[in-house]
Amino acid sequence: MTSPANVVHLDAIGWVDSAQGRFRSRRKALGAAAGSRMLGASVYEIPPGAAAWPYHFHCANEEAIYVLEGAGTLRLGDAEIALRAGHFVALPAGRANAHRLDNTSAAPLRYLCVSTMIEPEVSFYPDSDKFGVMAGAPPGGDKARRTFSGVFRIGPAVGYFDGEPDA
Repeated sequence: MTSPANVVHLDAIGWVDSAQGRFRSRRKALGAAAGSRMLGASVYEIPPGAAAWPYHFHCANEEAIYVLEGAGTLRLGDAEIALRAGHFVALPAGRANAHRLDNTSAAPLRYLCVSTMIEPEVSFYPDSDKFGVMAGAPPGGDKARRTFSGVFRIGPAVGYFDGEPDA
């Protein structure tokens, strides 16, 4: 029996690798593979000593993490929380839920991450004084649809009409 296009199996989705310094992961984008529009869902695998993403928070999107295998440490605000298989974490949008999940064990850490797919989105990176903006497609969404995307340093504000021609 053939499954409809919105039903996928983890085994049918290839891993996509990402690596930049200590930020290393493998990802299977379940939501995209099943055609989800308003919910993202991905399985991540993080090697020992790594994290998938820098410490950050979202202004529009809510995330949730469910640990499938392994163990790690969740930095959530000023707290560090030991997580292991079976832990579920809700991460509503906002500064109070700034987070990063590190694999602090000797084995791979595998988790399911589910998120809303609201755009435009602004994400902040408090450790590095940066923010990212995405319009046209949400984080994890179809980059070909993206009309604007960038990561910027937080700097001095300018006036609304700054740099605009007078005539």
